Amino acid sequence: MNSSSNYKWVALANTTAAVFMSQLDGSIVLIALPAIFTGIKLDPLSPANIGFLLWMLMGYRLVQAVLVVTVGRLGDMFGRVRIYNAGFLVFTLASVALSFDPWHGGTGALWLILWRFPQAFGGSMLQANSAAILTDAFPSNQRGFALGSNQVAGLAGMFIGLVAGGLLSALDWRAVFWVNVPVGIYGTLWAFWKLREPARARTVNPKIDWWGNISFAFGLSAILVASTYGIQPYGSSSMGWTNPWVLAGLIGGALALVAFLIIESRIKEPMVNLSLFRIRAFSAGNLAGFTVSLARGGLQFMIVIWLQGIWLPLHGYSFTDTPLWAGIYMLPLTVGFLIAGPISGWLSDRIGSRGLATGGAVITGLCFIGLMLLPVNFPYWMFGLLLAILGAATGMFASPNSSSIMGSVPASDRGVASGMRSTFQNSGTALSISVFFTLVIAGLTAHLPSTLYNGLRGAGASASVAHHLASLPPVSSMFGALLGVNPIGHLLSQYHATGLLTASGRAALTGRAFFPHLISGPFHDGLVVVFITAAGLSAIAALASLMRGTPSPRTTPEGAPA
Repeated sequence: MNSSSNYKWVALANTTAAVFMSQLDGSIVLIALPAIFTGIKLDPLSPANIGFLLWMLMGYRLVQAVLVVTVGRLGDMFGRVRIYNAGFLVFTLASVALSFDPWHGGTGALWLILWRFPQAFGGSMLQANSAAILTDAFPSNQRGFALGSNQVAGLAGMFIGLVAGGLLSALDWRAVFWVNVPVGIYGTLWAFWKLREPARARTVNPKIDWWGNISFAFGLSAILVASTYGIQPYGSSSMGWTNPWVLAGLIGGALALVAFLIIESRIKEPMVNLSLFRIRAFSAGNLAGFTVSLARGGLQFMIVIWLQGIWLPLHGYSFTDTPLWAGIYMLPLTVGFLIAGPISGWLSDRIGSRGLATGGAVITGLCFIGLMLLPVNFPYWMFGLLLAILGAATGMFASPNSSSIMGSVPASDRGVASGMRSTFQNSGTALSISVFFTLVIAGLTAHLPSTLYNGLRGAGASASVAHHLASLPPVSSMFGALLGVNPIGHLLSQYHATGLLTASGRAALTGRAFFPHLISGPFHDGLVVVFITAAGLSAIAALASLMRGTPSPRTTPEGAPA
Protein backbone atom coordinates (compact mmCIF):
# COMPACT_ATOMS: atom_id res chain seq x y z
CA MET A 1 0.00 0.00 0.00
CA ASN A 2 2.68 2.51 1.07
CA SER A 3 6.10 1.81 -0.37
CA SER A 4 7.98 4.11 1.98
CA SER A 5 8.77 2.53 5.31
CA ASN A 6 8.87 5.99 6.86
CA TYR A 7 5.30 6.81 5.88
CA LYS A 8 3.73 4.85 8.72
CA TRP A 9 5.72 6.85 11.28
CA VAL A 10 4.70 10.13 9.63
CA ALA A 11 1.06 9.00 9.81
CA LEU A 12 1.46 8.00 13.46
CA ALA A 13 3.09 11.29 14.47
CA ASN A 14 0.53 13.46 12.69
CA THR A 15 -2.59 11.57 13.81
CA THR A 16 -1.28 11.32 17.37
CA ALA A 17 -0.86 15.11 17.52
CA ALA A 18 -4.35 15.57 16.05
CA VAL A 19 -6.10 13.20 18.45
CA PHE A 20 -4.23 14.64 21.42
CA MET A 21 -5.29 18.17 20.44
CA SER A 22 -8.91 17.13 19.85
CA GLN A 23 -9.28 15.37 23.20
CA LEU A 24 -7.30 18.01 25.09
CA ASP A 25 -9.99 20.51 24.19
CA GLY A 26 -12.67 18.24 25.59
CA SER A 27 -11.27 18.59 29.12
CA ILE A 28 -9.17 21.76 29.18
CA VAL A 29 -12.30 23.89 29.54
CA LEU A 30 -13.34 21.97 32.67
CA ILE A 31 -10.53 23.43 34.78
CA ALA A 32 -10.52 26.77 32.92
CA LEU A 33 -14.24 27.43 33.53
CA PRO A 34 -13.69 29.65 36.59
CA ALA A 35 -11.41 31.94 34.58
CA ILE A 36 -13.79 31.84 31.59
CA PHE A 37 -16.83 32.77 33.71
CA THR A 38 -14.85 35.59 35.33
CA GLY A 39 -13.55 36.76 31.95
CA ILE A 40 -17.01 37.00 30.39
CA LYS A 41 -18.52 38.34 33.65
CA LEU A 42 -21.05 35.55 34.18
CA ASP A 43 -22.28 34.57 37.66
CA PRO A 44 -21.49 30.84 37.95
CA LEU A 45 -23.99 30.13 40.75
CA SER A 46 -27.06 31.78 39.29
CA PRO A 47 -29.66 29.08 38.52
CA ALA A 48 -30.31 30.84 35.20
CA ASN A 49 -26.71 30.21 34.15
CA ILE A 50 -26.60 26.47 34.89
CA GLY A 51 -27.55 25.75 31.28
CA PHE A 52 -24.57 27.76 30.00
CA LEU A 53 -22.28 25.84 32.33
CA LEU A 54 -23.56 22.44 31.24
CA TRP A 55 -23.35 23.25 27.54
CA MET A 56 -19.77 24.47 27.92
CA LEU A 57 -18.91 21.24 29.72
CA MET A 58 -20.84 18.76 27.59
CA GLY A 59 -21.61 20.38 24.23
CA TYR A 60 -18.23 19.49 22.74
CA ARG A 61 -18.58 15.79 23.60
CA LEU A 62 -22.20 15.66 22.48
CA VAL A 63 -21.30 16.92 19.01
CA GLN A 64 -18.41 14.49 18.74
CA ALA A 65 -20.54 11.55 19.86
CA VAL A 66 -23.15 12.33 17.20
CA LEU A 67 -20.89 13.11 14.22
CA VAL A 68 -17.95 10.70 14.37
CA VAL A 69 -19.79 7.85 12.63
CA THR A 70 -20.98 10.13 9.82
CA VAL A 71 -17.57 11.66 9.14
CA GLY A 72 -15.97 8.21 9.42
CA ARG A 73 -18.30 6.97 6.71
CA LEU A 74 -17.53 10.04 4.59
CA GLY A 75 -13.86 9.14 4.95
CA ASP A 76 -14.55 5.67 3.60
CA MET A 77 -16.46 7.18 0.69
CA PHE A 78 -14.46 10.25 -0.31
CA GLY A 79 -11.05 9.64 1.19
CA ARG A 80 -9.94 9.44 4.82
CA VAL A 81 -7.01 11.78 4.41
CA ARG A 82 -9.17 14.38 2.66
CA ILE A 83 -11.75 14.41 5.48
CA TYR A 84 -8.98 14.30 8.09
CA ASN A 85 -7.20 17.33 6.58
CA ALA A 86 -10.47 19.28 6.47
CA GLY A 87 -10.95 18.46 10.16
CA PHE A 88 -7.59 20.00 11.06
CA LEU A 89 -8.53 23.21 9.24
CA VAL A 90 -12.04 23.49 10.76
CA PHE A 91 -10.76 22.80 14.28
CA THR A 92 -8.05 25.46 13.99
CA LEU A 93 -10.36 28.17 12.62
CA ALA A 94 -12.92 27.50 15.37
CA SER A 95 -10.19 27.75 18.02
CA VAL A 96 -9.25 31.19 16.71
CA ALA A 97 -12.90 32.33 16.79
CA LEU A 98 -13.34 31.10 20.38
CA SER A 99 -10.48 33.24 21.62
CA PHE A 100 -12.01 36.40 20.11
CA ASP A 101 -15.25 36.34 22.11
CA PRO A 102 -16.34 40.03 21.99
CA TRP A 103 -19.28 39.74 24.43
CA HIS A 104 -19.95 39.44 28.15
CA GLY A 105 -22.64 37.69 30.19
CA GLY A 106 -25.04 35.25 28.55
CA THR A 107 -24.23 36.53 25.05
CA GLY A 108 -20.53 35.85 25.62
CA ALA A 109 -21.36 32.35 26.86
CA LEU A 110 -23.47 31.67 23.76
CA TRP A 111 -20.58 32.76 21.52
CA LEU A 112 -18.33 30.18 23.19
CA ILE A 113 -20.95 27.41 23.12
CA LEU A 114 -21.83 27.97 19.45
CA TRP A 115 -18.19 28.07 18.30
CA ARG A 116 -17.46 24.91 20.27
CA PHE A 117 -19.80 23.10 17.88
CA PRO A 118 -17.67 23.58 14.70
CA GLN A 119 -14.57 22.95 16.81
CA ALA A 120 -16.08 19.62 17.89
CA PHE A 121 -17.04 18.92 14.25
CA GLY A 122 -13.41 19.38 13.20
CA GLY A 123 -12.30 17.22 16.12
CA SER A 124 -14.75 14.52 14.99
CA MET A 125 -13.20 14.44 11.51
CA LEU A 126 -9.77 14.00 13.09
CA GLN A 127 -10.86 11.41 15.63
CA ALA A 128 -12.93 9.27 13.27
CA ASN A 129 -10.34 8.99 10.52
CA SER A 130 -7.06 8.86 12.43
CA ALA A 131 -7.46 5.23 13.51
CA ALA A 132 -8.45 4.23 9.96
CA ILE A 133 -5.41 6.03 8.51
CA LEU A 134 -3.14 4.17 10.95
CA THR A 135 -4.77 0.83 10.23
CA ASP A 136 -4.13 1.45 6.52
CA ALA A 137 -0.51 2.47 7.15
CA PHE A 138 0.68 -0.23 9.59
CA PRO A 139 1.02 -3.98 9.07
CA SER A 140 -1.06 -6.19 11.36
CA ASN A 141 1.87 -7.13 13.60
CA GLN A 142 2.45 -3.45 14.49
CA ARG A 143 -1.12 -2.24 14.49
CA GLY A 144 -1.69 -2.67 18.22
CA PHE A 145 1.27 -0.44 19.01
CA ALA A 146 0.19 2.23 16.51
CA LEU A 147 -3.47 2.29 17.55
CA GLY A 148 -2.50 2.04 21.19
CA SER A 149 -0.22 5.06 20.89
CA ASN A 150 -3.00 6.97 19.15
CA GLN A 151 -5.53 5.99 21.81
CA VAL A 152 -3.08 6.87 24.54
CA ALA A 153 -2.61 10.31 22.97
CA GLY A 154 -6.36 10.90 22.99
CA LEU A 155 -6.95 9.89 26.59
CA ALA A 156 -3.72 11.59 27.68
CA GLY A 157 -5.07 14.76 26.10
CA MET A 158 -8.16 14.43 28.30
CA PHE A 159 -6.03 14.05 31.45
CA ILE A 160 -3.35 16.63 30.58
CA GLY A 161 -6.09 19.11 29.70
CA LEU A 162 -7.00 19.20 33.39
CA VAL A 163 -3.54 20.54 34.27
CA ALA A 164 -3.11 22.67 31.14
CA GLY A 165 -6.45 24.36 31.77
CA GLY A 166 -5.33 25.49 35.20
CA LEU A 167 -1.93 26.71 34.04
CA LEU A 168 -3.14 28.55 30.94
CA SER A 169 -6.20 30.12 32.56
CA ALA A 170 -3.93 31.54 35.26
CA LEU A 171 -2.37 33.60 32.44
CA ASP A 172 -5.50 34.42 30.44
CA TRP A 173 -8.67 32.42 29.83
CA ARG A 174 -8.33 32.95 26.07
CA ALA A 175 -5.04 31.04 26.16
CA VAL A 176 -6.91 27.73 26.55
CA PHE A 177 -8.12 28.21 22.96
CA TRP A 178 -4.99 29.85 21.55
CA VAL A 179 -2.88 26.84 22.53
CA ASN A 180 -4.47 24.85 19.69
CA VAL A 181 -3.74 27.35 16.96
CA PRO A 182 0.02 26.80 16.31
CA VAL A 183 -0.43 23.01 16.46
CA GLY A 184 -3.46 23.24 14.20
CA ILE A 185 -1.73 25.36 11.55
CA TYR A 186 1.40 23.21 11.49
CA GLY A 187 -0.60 19.96 11.60
CA THR A 188 -2.86 21.04 8.74
CA LEU A 189 0.08 21.87 6.45
CA TRP A 190 1.99 18.77 7.53
CA ALA A 191 -0.97 16.48 6.87
CA PHE A 192 -1.69 18.11 3.50
CA TRP A 193 1.87 17.60 2.24
CA LYS A 194 2.75 14.25 3.81
CA LEU A 195 -0.34 12.03 4.22
CA ARG A 196 -1.32 9.90 1.22
CA GLU A 197 -4.68 8.48 0.25
CA PRO A 198 -4.72 4.69 -0.28
CA ALA A 199 -6.52 3.83 -3.51
CA ARG A 200 -9.02 1.47 -1.88
CA ALA A 201 -10.09 3.93 0.82
CA ARG A 202 -12.71 5.44 -1.53
CA THR A 203 -16.06 4.08 -2.65
CA VAL A 204 -16.86 4.00 -6.37
CA ASN A 205 -19.81 6.32 -7.20
CA PRO A 206 -20.52 7.03 -3.52
CA LYS A 207 -24.07 7.75 -2.34
CA ILE A 208 -24.81 9.40 0.98
CA ASP A 209 -27.34 7.63 3.18
CA TRP A 210 -29.31 10.76 4.07
CA TRP A 211 -32.12 9.07 5.99
CA GLY A 212 -29.66 7.00 7.97
CA ASN A 213 -27.55 10.05 8.83
CA ILE A 214 -30.59 12.14 9.82
CA SER A 215 -32.23 9.47 11.98
CA PHE A 216 -28.95 8.62 13.72
CA ALA A 217 -28.02 12.26 14.37
CA PHE A 218 -31.51 13.15 15.61
CA GLY A 219 -31.85 10.06 17.81
CA LEU A 220 -28.50 10.28 19.55
CA SER A 221 -28.69 14.09 19.85
CA ALA A 222 -32.15 13.94 21.42
CA ILE A 223 -31.05 11.39 24.03
CA LEU A 224 -27.84 13.19 24.95
CA VAL A 225 -29.44 16.66 25.05
CA ALA A 226 -32.33 15.34 27.15
CA SER A 227 -29.80 13.79 29.53
CA THR A 228 -28.08 17.16 29.84
CA TYR A 229 -31.32 18.92 30.78
CA GLY A 230 -32.27 16.05 33.08
CA ILE A 231 -29.71 17.17 35.66
CA GLN A 232 -30.92 20.78 35.64
CA PRO A 233 -33.57 22.00 38.10
CA TYR A 234 -37.16 21.90 36.86
CA GLY A 235 -39.94 23.69 38.72
CA SER A 236 -39.75 22.76 42.39
CA SER A 237 -37.69 19.66 41.62
CA SER A 238 -33.91 19.58 42.03
CA MET A 239 -33.62 17.78 38.67
CA GLY A 240 -35.47 17.76 35.37
CA TRP A 241 -36.13 14.08 34.66
CA THR A 242 -39.89 14.70 34.95
CA ASN A 243 -39.72 17.62 32.50
CA PRO A 244 -42.02 16.71 29.54
CA TRP A 245 -39.36 17.93 27.09
CA VAL A 246 -36.75 15.67 28.68
CA LEU A 247 -39.08 12.67 28.52
CA ALA A 248 -39.98 13.52 24.92
CA GLY A 249 -36.28 13.73 24.02
CA LEU A 250 -35.49 10.35 25.58
CA ILE A 251 -38.48 8.57 24.02
CA GLY A 252 -38.22 10.34 20.66
CA GLY A 253 -34.49 9.71 20.49
CA ALA A 254 -34.92 6.01 21.22
CA LEU A 255 -37.59 5.71 18.50
CA ALA A 256 -35.35 7.53 16.00
CA LEU A 257 -32.49 5.09 16.72
CA VAL A 258 -34.86 2.15 16.17
CA ALA A 259 -35.84 3.74 12.84
CA PHE A 260 -32.14 4.13 12.04
CA LEU A 261 -31.54 0.40 12.56
CA ILE A 262 -34.49 -0.45 10.29
CA ILE A 263 -33.25 1.94 7.58
CA GLU A 264 -29.70 0.57 7.74
CA SER A 265 -30.90 -3.02 7.43
CA ARG A 266 -32.83 -2.28 4.23
CA ILE A 267 -30.84 0.34 2.33
CA LYS A 268 -28.37 -0.71 -0.38
CA GLU A 269 -25.51 1.59 0.71
CA PRO A 270 -26.02 2.15 4.43
CA MET A 271 -24.22 4.68 6.60
CA VAL A 272 -23.29 1.83 8.96
CA ASN A 273 -22.69 -1.71 7.83
CA LEU A 274 -24.65 -3.55 10.51
CA SER A 275 -23.03 -6.83 9.48
CA LEU A 276 -19.91 -5.60 11.29
CA PHE A 277 -21.67 -6.47 14.53
CA ARG A 278 -21.59 -10.12 13.47
CA ILE A 279 -17.83 -9.93 14.00
CA ARG A 280 -17.49 -10.95 17.61
CA ALA A 281 -14.31 -8.98 18.29
CA PHE A 282 -15.94 -5.83 16.89
CA SER A 283 -19.25 -6.08 18.78
CA ALA A 284 -17.72 -7.26 22.08
CA GLY A 285 -14.97 -4.64 21.92
CA ASN A 286 -17.45 -1.82 21.36
CA LEU A 287 -19.71 -3.08 24.16
CA ALA A 288 -16.73 -3.23 26.51
CA GLY A 289 -15.57 0.24 25.42
CA PHE A 290 -19.02 1.73 25.95
CA THR A 291 -19.46 0.30 29.45
CA VAL A 292 -15.96 1.34 30.52
CA SER A 293 -16.65 4.89 29.25
CA LEU A 294 -19.97 4.84 31.08
CA ALA A 295 -18.15 3.78 34.25
CA ARG A 296 -15.23 6.19 33.88
CA GLY A 297 -16.60 9.18 31.94
CA GLY A 298 -17.99 11.15 34.87
CA LEU A 299 -15.10 10.20 37.14
CA GLN A 300 -13.00 13.30 36.46
CA PHE A 301 -15.96 15.55 37.34
CA MET A 302 -16.58 13.73 40.62
CA ILE A 303 -12.90 13.79 41.57
CA VAL A 304 -12.54 17.46 40.62
CA ILE A 305 -15.56 18.37 42.79
CA TRP A 306 -14.20 16.17 45.59
CA LEU A 307 -10.83 17.94 45.45
CA GLN A 308 -12.01 21.49 44.81
CA GLY A 309 -15.07 21.51 47.05
CA ILE A 310 -13.79 19.52 50.02
CA TRP A 311 -10.23 18.20 50.20
CA LEU A 312 -8.18 21.18 49.00
CA PRO A 313 -10.00 23.82 51.10
CA LEU A 314 -9.66 21.57 54.17
CA HIS A 315 -5.92 21.46 53.49
CA GLY A 316 -5.47 25.20 53.40
CA TYR A 317 -6.02 26.08 49.71
CA SER A 318 -8.23 29.06 48.86
CA PHE A 319 -11.20 28.32 46.63
CA THR A 320 -9.79 30.50 43.86
CA ASP A 321 -6.61 28.36 43.73
CA THR A 322 -8.34 24.97 43.78
CA PRO A 323 -8.87 24.57 39.99
CA LEU A 324 -5.12 24.66 39.29
CA TRP A 325 -4.21 22.43 42.24
CA ALA A 326 -6.95 19.92 41.43
CA GLY A 327 -5.29 19.35 38.05
CA ILE A 328 -1.88 18.97 39.69
CA TYR A 329 -3.11 16.52 42.32
CA MET A 330 -4.71 14.40 39.57
CA LEU A 331 -1.37 13.95 37.77
CA PRO A 332 -0.93 10.32 39.03
CA LEU A 333 -3.90 9.40 36.84
CA THR A 334 -2.08 10.75 33.77
CA VAL A 335 1.28 9.22 34.70
CA GLY A 336 -0.21 5.75 35.20
CA PHE A 337 -1.99 5.97 31.87
CA LEU A 338 1.02 7.23 29.91
CA ILE A 339 3.17 4.37 31.21
CA ALA A 340 0.69 1.53 30.72
CA GLY A 341 -0.95 2.59 27.45
CA PRO A 342 1.97 2.17 25.00
CA ILE A 343 3.21 -0.97 26.78
CA SER A 344 -0.24 -2.56 26.52
CA GLY A 345 -0.51 -1.68 22.84
CA TRP A 346 2.91 -3.26 22.19
CA LEU A 347 1.98 -6.38 24.18
CA SER A 348 -1.34 -6.77 22.36
CA ASP A 349 0.58 -7.26 19.09
CA ARG A 350 2.32 -10.25 20.69
CA ILE A 351 -0.14 -11.89 23.08
CA GLY A 352 -3.51 -10.63 21.85
CA SER A 353 -6.00 -8.14 23.23
CA ARG A 354 -8.44 -10.26 25.23
CA GLY A 355 -6.47 -10.82 28.43
CA LEU A 356 -5.04 -7.31 28.62
CA ALA A 357 -8.35 -5.55 28.03
CA THR A 358 -10.22 -7.81 30.42
CA GLY A 359 -7.60 -7.35 33.12
CA GLY A 360 -7.72 -3.57 32.66
CA ALA A 361 -11.50 -3.54 33.14
CA VAL A 362 -11.24 -5.70 36.29
CA ILE A 363 -8.55 -3.49 37.84
CA THR A 364 -10.60 -0.40 36.98
CA GLY A 365 -13.53 -1.79 38.96
CA LEU A 366 -11.27 -2.62 41.92
CA CYS A 367 -9.93 0.95 41.91
CA PHE A 368 -13.48 2.31 42.08
CA ILE A 369 -14.08 0.13 45.13
CA GLY A 370 -10.85 1.45 46.66
CA LEU A 371 -11.93 5.07 46.08
CA MET A 372 -15.32 4.29 47.63
CA LEU A 373 -13.62 3.06 50.82
CA LEU A 374 -11.53 6.22 51.25
CA PRO A 375 -12.68 8.76 53.84
CA VAL A 376 -13.73 12.15 52.49
CA ASN A 377 -10.63 13.78 54.00
CA PHE A 378 -8.29 11.06 52.71
CA PRO A 379 -4.52 10.65 53.08
CA TYR A 380 -3.20 11.83 49.73
CA TRP A 381 -0.74 8.96 49.24
CA MET A 382 -3.64 6.48 49.20
CA PHE A 383 -5.65 8.64 46.82
CA GLY A 384 -2.68 9.24 44.51
CA LEU A 385 -1.81 5.53 44.45
CA LEU A 386 -5.36 4.58 43.50
CA LEU A 387 -5.37 7.22 40.75
CA ALA A 388 -2.06 5.92 39.36
CA ILE A 389 -3.37 2.34 39.30
CA LEU A 390 -6.63 3.52 37.74
CA GLY A 391 -4.70 5.38 35.03
CA ALA A 392 -2.60 2.29 34.33
CA ALA A 393 -5.74 0.13 34.16
CA THR A 394 -7.28 2.60 31.69
CA GLY A 395 -4.22 2.31 29.44
CA MET A 396 -4.18 -1.45 29.89
CA PHE A 397 -7.76 -1.61 28.57
CA ALA A 398 -7.87 1.17 25.96
CA SER A 399 -4.98 0.28 23.67
CA PRO A 400 -5.69 -3.46 23.23
CA ASN A 401 -9.42 -2.84 22.93
CA SER A 402 -8.95 -0.33 20.09
CA SER A 403 -6.50 -2.63 18.34
CA SER A 404 -8.95 -5.54 18.59
CA ILE A 405 -11.84 -3.48 17.17
CA MET A 406 -9.94 -1.93 14.28
CA GLY A 407 -8.06 -5.10 13.38
CA SER A 408 -11.28 -7.11 13.09
CA VAL A 409 -12.95 -5.22 10.22
CA PRO A 410 -12.32 -5.18 6.45
CA ALA A 411 -10.26 -2.30 5.06
CA SER A 412 -13.26 -0.77 3.28
CA ASP A 413 -15.09 -0.23 6.58
CA ARG A 414 -12.29 1.10 8.74
CA GLY A 415 -13.43 4.72 8.69
CA VAL A 416 -16.96 3.96 9.86
CA ALA A 417 -15.63 1.35 12.31
CA SER A 418 -13.36 3.98 13.85
CA GLY A 419 -16.29 6.38 14.00
CA MET A 420 -18.49 3.80 15.69
CA ARG A 421 -15.77 3.06 18.23
CA SER A 422 -15.49 6.77 19.00
CA THR A 423 -19.27 7.17 19.18
CA PHE A 424 -19.58 4.42 21.78
CA GLN A 425 -16.76 5.99 23.76
CA ASN A 426 -18.03 9.60 23.56
CA SER A 427 -21.69 8.79 24.14
CA GLY A 428 -20.72 6.60 27.10
CA THR A 429 -18.74 9.51 28.53
CA ALA A 430 -21.60 12.01 28.03
CA LEU A 431 -24.20 9.65 29.51
CA SER A 432 -21.86 8.89 32.40
CA ILE A 433 -21.70 12.56 33.32
CA SER A 434 -25.51 12.71 33.44
CA VAL A 435 -25.81 9.47 35.41
CA PHE A 436 -23.11 10.37 37.95
CA PHE A 437 -24.41 13.90 38.46
CA THR A 438 -27.93 12.51 38.91
CA LEU A 439 -26.78 10.09 41.61
CA VAL A 440 -24.80 12.73 43.49
CA ILE A 441 -27.51 15.40 43.18
CA ALA A 442 -30.06 12.89 44.48
CA GLY A 443 -27.88 12.34 47.54
CA LEU A 444 -27.42 16.08 48.04
CA THR A 445 -31.14 16.75 47.63
CA ALA A 446 -31.96 14.28 50.39
CA HIS A 447 -29.54 15.69 52.96
CA LEU A 448 -28.01 19.04 51.94
CA PRO A 449 -30.99 21.41 52.54
CA SER A 450 -31.45 20.44 56.18
CA THR A 451 -27.67 20.25 56.74
CA LEU A 452 -27.19 23.67 55.15
CA TYR A 453 -30.08 25.23 57.10
CA ASN A 454 -28.85 23.92 60.44
CA GLY A 455 -25.25 24.88 59.67
CA LEU A 456 -26.21 28.44 58.70
CA ARG A 457 -28.42 28.87 61.75
CA GLY A 458 -25.69 27.51 64.01
CA ALA A 459 -23.25 30.06 62.57
CA GLY A 460 -25.60 32.96 63.28
CA ALA A 461 -27.55 33.40 60.02
CA SER A 462 -31.20 34.44 60.36
CA ALA A 463 -33.95 31.89 59.78
CA SER A 464 -35.09 33.65 56.57
CA VAL A 465 -31.57 33.76 55.09
CA ALA A 466 -30.86 30.16 56.07
CA HIS A 467 -34.16 28.97 54.62
CA HIS A 468 -33.63 30.86 51.37
CA LEU A 469 -30.10 29.56 50.78
CA ALA A 470 -31.04 26.02 51.80
CA SER A 471 -33.87 26.09 49.24
CA LEU A 472 -31.59 26.79 46.27
CA PRO A 473 -30.93 23.86 43.88
CA PRO A 474 -28.13 21.63 45.27
CA VAL A 475 -26.59 21.55 41.80
CA SER A 476 -25.64 25.22 42.27
CA SER A 477 -23.49 24.42 45.29
CA MET A 478 -21.90 21.49 43.50
CA PHE A 479 -21.08 23.57 40.44
CA GLY A 480 -19.75 26.28 42.70
CA ALA A 481 -17.20 23.81 44.03
CA LEU A 482 -16.40 22.79 40.45
CA LEU A 483 -15.78 26.41 39.51
CA GLY A 484 -13.48 27.25 42.40
CA VAL A 485 -16.04 29.43 44.18
CA ASN A 486 -16.92 29.36 47.87
CA PRO A 487 -20.69 28.82 47.42
CA ILE A 488 -21.67 30.00 50.89
CA GLY A 489 -19.65 33.20 50.75
CA HIS A 490 -20.81 33.88 47.19
CA LEU A 491 -24.49 33.34 47.99
CA LEU A 492 -24.38 35.39 51.19
CA SER A 493 -22.86 38.26 49.25
CA GLN A 494 -25.27 37.88 46.35
CA TYR A 495 -28.32 38.05 48.61
CA HIS A 496 -26.85 40.90 50.70
CA ALA A 497 -26.89 38.81 53.86
CA THR A 498 -23.25 39.17 54.88
CA GLY A 499 -23.86 42.43 56.71
CA LEU A 500 -26.58 40.81 58.84
CA LEU A 501 -24.07 38.43 60.45
CA THR A 502 -21.83 38.94 63.42
CA ALA A 503 -18.11 39.19 62.72
CA SER A 504 -17.50 35.71 64.10
CA GLY A 505 -20.43 34.26 62.15
CA ARG A 506 -19.27 35.93 58.93
CA ALA A 507 -15.74 34.57 59.40
CA ALA A 508 -17.08 31.08 60.06
CA LEU A 509 -19.47 30.97 57.11
CA THR A 510 -17.10 32.42 54.52
CA GLY A 511 -13.97 30.57 55.66
CA ARG A 512 -12.38 27.65 53.88
CA ALA A 513 -13.65 24.95 56.24
CA PHE A 514 -17.39 25.63 56.63
CA PHE A 515 -18.63 24.55 53.19
CA PRO A 516 -16.34 21.47 52.91
CA HIS A 517 -17.45 20.21 56.34
CA LEU A 518 -21.05 20.96 55.45
CA ILE A 519 -21.10 19.15 52.12
CA SER A 520 -18.77 16.25 52.90
CA GLY A 521 -21.39 13.93 54.42
CA PRO A 522 -24.12 14.31 51.73
CA PHE A 523 -21.53 14.35 48.93
CA HIS A 524 -19.82 11.20 50.20
CA ASP A 525 -23.19 9.40 50.32
CA GLY A 526 -23.59 10.16 46.63
CA LEU A 527 -19.99 9.17 45.91
CA VAL A 528 -20.53 5.72 47.43
CA VAL A 529 -23.44 5.10 45.05
CA VAL A 530 -21.42 6.46 42.12
CA PHE A 531 -18.41 4.22 42.76
CA ILE A 532 -20.56 1.11 43.33
CA THR A 533 -22.28 1.80 40.01
CA ALA A 534 -18.94 2.36 38.27
CA ALA A 535 -17.52 -0.88 39.70
CA GLY A 536 -20.57 -2.80 38.45
CA LEU A 537 -20.21 -1.29 34.97
CA SER A 538 -16.52 -2.22 34.94
CA ALA A 539 -17.47 -5.83 35.72
CA ILE A 540 -19.87 -5.82 32.75
CA ALA A 541 -17.06 -4.44 30.57
CA ALA A 542 -14.75 -7.25 31.71
CA LEU A 543 -17.37 -9.87 30.79
CA ALA A 544 -17.91 -8.22 27.40
CA SER A 545 -14.15 -8.22 26.81
CA LEU A 546 -14.00 -11.95 27.49
CA MET A 547 -16.62 -12.46 24.76
CA ARG A 548 -14.32 -11.14 22.04
CA GLY A 549 -12.70 -14.56 21.56
CA THR A 550 -9.02 -15.35 21.12
CA PRO A 551 -7.94 -14.70 17.52
CA SER A 552 -4.26 -14.74 16.73
CA PRO A 553 -2.78 -11.28 17.35
CA ARG A 554 -1.27 -11.40 13.87
CA THR A 555 -4.44 -12.37 12.03
CA THR A 556 -5.08 -10.02 9.12
CA PRO A 557 -8.73 -9.38 8.19
CA GLU A 558 -9.80 -9.61 4.63
CA GLY A 559 -8.59 -6.63 2.69
CA ALA A 560 -6.14 -5.48 5.33
CA PRO A 561 -2.52 -4.85 4.54
CA ALA A 562 -0.16 -7.69 5.20
